[in-house]
Amino acid sequence: MIRNDLRNIAIVAHVDHGKTTLVDQMLKQTGAYRENQVIKDRVMDSNTLERERGITIVAKNTSIWFKNTKINIIDTPGHADFGGEVERVLKMVDGVILLVDAAEGPMPQTRFVTQKALDLGLKIIVVVNKIDRPDSRIDEISDEVLELLLDLDANEEQLESPILFCSGRSGTCSLSKDEEGSDLMPLFNTIIDYIDPPSGDENGSTQVLVSAIDYNDYVGRIAIGKVERGTVKQGQEVTVCDYHNQKEPYKGKVVNLYQIGSFERTPTKKALVGDIVCFSGIENITIGDTICKLFEVDPLPFVKISEPTVEMTFAVNDSPFAGREGKFVTSRQINERLNKELLKDVSLKVSNSDSSEKFNVLGRGEMHLSILIETMRREGFELSVSTPRVLFKEIDNKVYEPIERITIDVPEEFLGSVMEKMGLRKAEMTSMSPKGSRIRVEFLIPSRGLFGYRNEFLTDTKGEGIMNSMFDSYQPYKGTVPKRATGSLISFETGEAVTYGLYNAQERGTLFISPGTPVYEGMVVGCSPKQDDLVVNVCKKKHVTNMRASGSDEALRLTHPRKMSLEESLEFLAEDELLEVTPKSLRIRKAILSNQQRAKKNFKK
Repeated sequence: MIRNDLRNIAIVAHVDHGKTTLVDQMLKQTGAYRENQVIKDRVMDSNTLERERGITIVAKNTSIWFKNTKINIIDTPGHADFGGEVERVLKMVDGVILLVDAAEGPMPQTRFVTQKALDLGLKIIVVVNKIDRPDSRIDEISDEVLELLLDLDANEEQLESPILFCSGRSGTCSLSKDEEGSDLMPLFNTIIDYIDPPSGDENGSTQVLVSAIDYNDYVGRIAIGKVERGTVKQGQEVTVCDYHNQKEPYKGKVVNLYQIGSFERTPTKKALVGDIVCFSGIENITIGDTICKLFEVDPLPFVKISEPTVEMTFAVNDSPFAGREGKFVTSRQINERLNKELLKDVSLKVSNSDSSEKFNVLGRGEMHLSILIETMRREGFELSVSTPRVLFKEIDNKVYEPIERITIDVPEEFLGSVMEKMGLRKAEMTSMSPKGSRIRVEFLIPSRGLFGYRNEFLTDTKGEGIMNSMFDSYQPYKGTVPKRATGSLISFETGEAVTYGLYNAQERGTLFISPGTPVYEGMVVGCSPKQDDLVVNVCKKKHVTNMRASGSDEALRLTHPRKMSLEESLEFLAEDELLEVTPKSLRIRKAILSNQQRAKKNFKK
């Protein structure tokens, strides 16, 4: 059976190349909205964090109708840390739209998602987006995409992929760079004509591969997958199995069955070969499982998700201010929340540590784990997290470490500073080329060499530099990478910070707090320009006398404190420091709070 009335596609690209904006226009131009409906931008970014940060975190399904053909679209994340989302949803589609920015060209994540699509033999439609940018390089970009396909060993058909020229924001597309489009009709026609319709044995026994999991408090787990063979019906009893035999096959029942609509799931009684469906009612079903006809075990192979490269320790908050702001503070609650996240995120792993109050959480990068931390704190969790650590491997009795491929775009005047810092961090330059008025440099750098560098990079390039990285490979250990060049200013006692104490402390470095902020002994209140930590008394009040001295009543002027985001706080952490995360506060602290005990430990070293 060939489903000529259906196409399944995914939109893939590097972060911020315009995937979600293009989906907005595709929905708008195919009549998904009412005429008088209020339309918000980036409708697919439904998560609050996604809208705040302007990035897609979770792959989402939608659909449009064009010429009596239903087109199922999957909007995927572009950030490398969420590559696991892209890897698994590609199993549900027959082709991809590869979006490339008309100024930036192919970037690290473009290479990653293209490689995955080529490995699965998917057809590719190349769309050069943002052609209305004043710094666009349309001619060069087409050549760069072809070079990328050649470099990734694309077959002859994939090398002949159609190239379209598009402006996602204005909703226009053309088949030639010299033409000015008026709408997205060329894109819709290319999808219908070029992407193969799904096909399969409609009379065979049921086979649905689960590629994503959603969760609802009312119905429990909702599995999302493509019907690979046969049909699936509401109320059907099935056998649940997995290809790697990690669990015994068991019986289940499809209680609710849904088709993918433009903005919501539509209940249905039956789904055919090629349909992307959602279903609930089966306990413990997870990503990679296959549902088959009852008493018939025939699982489908599932893509091997790339391994995590970064680890952090999540622990119960044991600071003096613990329990003041959070609703969920116990190890049991933290453990349950992490296990719930494992249901949806295949790139995440959780292992127990030497303590029942600590959990080692493994992910694809700092951003991957920081999104989880931010989500948890917004839900009312209170916890402490350690500095990120890379995961080493031992191969043939040698230590191997994760290496990132990093692409840096900077104005030429800042290139020297970037090259110097990259050299110190054991990076190897692989290419350098001019891109308009800027220089693009590619490096291979140890993952640990990037910890704490992003803010430094923005300072060195005066905010004009663009840096993107993604995991490349494991290579032999590269040697020692310089640690943080600054020290910490640590609170001497528990109390409330006052202007007089802060005025004296600010001479030692940059402060993170303002007057009236509650502090405790061992809490980091600022940053010292020297590598050594300094203990300061920010609660110290001016000694009161009845004598009046000349100039003593002048106002004490404080510099504006440096307010750090969650990512900046994680980057700042030293090995002996923790980040206390609560719904309202982020506090950096020493693992050993007592100044006396910490001094004794350092003296013994």
